[in-house]
Amino acid sequence: MTRRGSGSSGQAAVELALCLPLLAAVGLALLQVALVARDQVLVTHAAREAAREAAVSADVGAARRAALDGADLDPDRLDVEVRGRGRPGTRVTVVVRYASPTGLPLVGAVVGDVHLSATASMRVET
Repeated sequence: MTRRGSGSSGQAAVELALCLPLLAAVGLALLQVALVARDQVLVTHAAREAAREAAVSADVGAARRAALDGADLDPDRLDVEVRGRGRPGTRVTVVVRYASPTGLPLVGAVVGDVHLSATASMRVET
């Protein structure tokens, strides 16, 4: 004699089908948060590189080039502002702003670009 279940033979498949889209959306959201956090670290590193270059070079565009060389960021989304360039011994401050793209499916359409910024300051050298 074979005993049959109480009509719940496909319950696990139905529950998986109902929960899988939600789990996929949560997974994509976590991945997007990780990508934005990585971009924030890169923006901070780019600000340090740009401040270092602005402290030793009189070239105005050198800070932007150093920020781009120091981090793998999209040049069209990057803005570098240098403040306080003066005589040796003073401080130069660099502000780097970056629009981090949110291009993952579902998440990008809901969130949009995230605007990140970092500031670094160095003593001006000769």
